[in-house]
Amino acid sequence: MAESTELQASQTIHAAGEWRAAVSGATREIIDPADALPFAVVAEGDEKDTDLAVAAARRAFDEGAWPRTPAAERAALLRRVADLLVRDREKLGRLEARDAGKTVEEGRVDIDCVADAFRYFADLVAAEAPGRVVDAGSPDIHSVVVHEPVGVCAMITPWNYPLLQASWKIAPALAAGNTFVVKPSEITPMTTVALIDLLVEAGLPAGVANIVTGPGHTVGARLAEHPDVDLISFTGGLVSGTKVAQAAAPTVKKVALELGGKNPNVVFADACATEEGFDTAVDQALNAAFIHSGQVCSAGARLIVEESVRDRFVAELARRAGRIRLGRGTEDGVECGPLVSEQQRAKVEMYVESALQEGAVLRCGGKRPEPSPQRPENGYFYEPTVLDHCHREMRVVREEVFGPVLTVETFRTEDEAVALANDTEYGLAGGVWTADPGRARRVAGRLRHGTIWINDFHPYLPQAEWGGFGKSGVGRELGPAGLAEYRETKHVYQNLAPKPVRWFAG
Repeated sequence: MAESTELQASQTIHAAGEWRAAVSGATREIIDPADALPFAVVAEGDEKDTDLAVAAARRAFDEGAWPRTPAAERAALLRRVADLLVRDREKLGRLEARDAGKTVEEGRVDIDCVADAFRYFADLVAAEAPGRVVDAGSPDIHSVVVHEPVGVCAMITPWNYPLLQASWKIAPALAAGNTFVVKPSEITPMTTVALIDLLVEAGLPAGVANIVTGPGHTVGARLAEHPDVDLISFTGGLVSGTKVAQAAAPTVKKVALELGGKNPNVVFADACATEEGFDTAVDQALNAAFIHSGQVCSAGARLIVEESVRDRFVAELARRAGRIRLGRGTEDGVECGPLVSEQQRAKVEMYVESALQEGAVLRCGGKRPEPSPQRPENGYFYEPTVLDHCHREMRVVREEVFGPVLTVETFRTEDEAVALANDTEYGLAGGVWTADPGRARRVAGRLRHGTIWINDFHPYLPQAEWGGFGKSGVGRELGPAGLAEYRETKHVYQNLAPKPVRWFAG
């Protein structure tokens, strides 16, 4: 992508191997959430740009070499991309921090995880057998089930983990031999644009990778309904995900949706029986709730703690939360950055006010911080907030806040803990803290969530499937199931000694 002038910087639409501006000429300023000032300009694509990108992906799939490229060669390209990501780790990590408001260290970790995803899917596809032989019961019949790419894949990614979430879709799609069009969030598109440059540098053929920067109501909606798109993968909110599924239904395309969560973090008293255990559980509860200012689909935003340790646990949690250093993510010593937009901060403020009106007790936070050299006055900052004495009827407990807000609920028995944890329309992830291995297995087995962490929170493995139950979505990312999302299966039945059937006289 060209870099030097505003006109060149707005050429962020990539189709058929070329960077260009929007057909309409429209642009959008990208805002740094730490100071509310623009730092980049991107093309504001629409339906016309989307149609051009889809047409390029369609031609590349139907007429190009990539779908028929041997798996070993596709894997080699993915490994080259991973090496380029490592090369550009610092630059991309800082860009992610500035774009999304997270700390530079979080940005660097994200880039490491992106490189890991590309390497994992490269290794997975390279090690696969050419097909699964099916016994037809005759030496004259050769029957095999083979994997084939789906075709043109459309990908709509969220603003909180722009490059990481894009990689979870792009890496398996390429490994399987697909072509794609990606629409990053219009708020945080910069690192996804940069990734397309790396794919080109790695040698990906023209038309295989395409990107349209623009809003969801035009670009995203057109991708979901487009008749030449074979699969749509969406990560975002429940309302938008429902619209994607509805738009995709008339063309019966494959749909994968990851729609967020309202995730419980259950702490049993025995996990806090020692000082080390108590300190670890509190520290991890902070990590679960306040990483990236709580703007994480898997955030442990619901602390469900056993009554006998609740007072001490919440007091220490609130004390530490009040000491979290807020500021611009690119500044040294900052532990938590701003929210991504003024709209997102206003949403968080609404939920906190609603909780207080419904009887929650504010233990810390609950307001905008005072400006400082590290916190510009116009930045979208909000203090880490702990709300005690919450209950399941509160909106803040039931709905996804997507901000630095932790609610506290209390239980007395194991059955009550499980009931509280499962009392959500979502089912993405959850944590269990206990020193009792038997209890850990029992509770993990009873929780209706796609990922359960025991005595930990937030780690994920590229080798393991990621996805949820209930309204957290359909389909899986990462792991073998993540690769399977971007494939079709074909049964090839070969008769080595064909004979006439003679079903009919003739």
